[in-house]
Amino acid sequence: MSNKKHDRRTEILQALAQMLESSPGARITTSALARQVGVSEAALYRHFPSKAKMFEGLIEFIEETLFTRINRIVQDESNVVTRIEMIMTLVLGFAEQNPGMCRLLTADALAGETERLRVRIAQVFDRIETQLKQVMREADLKQGLRPAMGVAPCANFLIAVIEGKIRHYVRSEFKVKPIDIWQEQWTVLAQNLMLNR
Repeated sequence: MSNKKHDRRTEILQALAQMLESSPGARITTSALARQVGVSEAALYRHFPSKAKMFEGLIEFIEETLFTRINRIVQDESNVVTRIEMIMTLVLGFAEQNPGMCRLLTADALAGETERLRVRIAQVFDRIETQLKQVMREADLKQGLRPAMGVAPCANFLIAVIEGKIRHYVRSEFKVKPIDIWQEQWTVLAQNLMLNR
């Protein structure tokens, strides 16, 4: 029984993500979501007490997916510039593979929703920025490398690049992919990123 309930929750979240992708700019209603899933609104609320909790379920998926992989990158890769590239490419690749989630990451789909959801999204980016700072601080200690513009400004700049590319993807209605021309852009960034102490 619990597997069936878990499957239905997953099905609801997948339908919500698909609706976010297929209806850019549209507000998602629980009645439309229930129709998409093929259940009553009452059935939706048996799995999630509110639409905000459904959005939180998607945000939790984003966090779990990204930070599990970021932790693996940090453990497996020792070169600081490669680590940073892999983290940024991971986030951009995740965005490209999950267009509906990008509407959450940009808070585009959260207009009129509870402030708590926007705070949760801000925390996702704050955690990525913190991880980038840690990578750069460790590089200074272990490899004698430091960011050309200081740890905090550099991490902030890199997170702005990520957010800008994701926002561009949403604004283009998912036509301009975040990974498009990323290698060329990264090459220029990497050349100016780290300096020897």
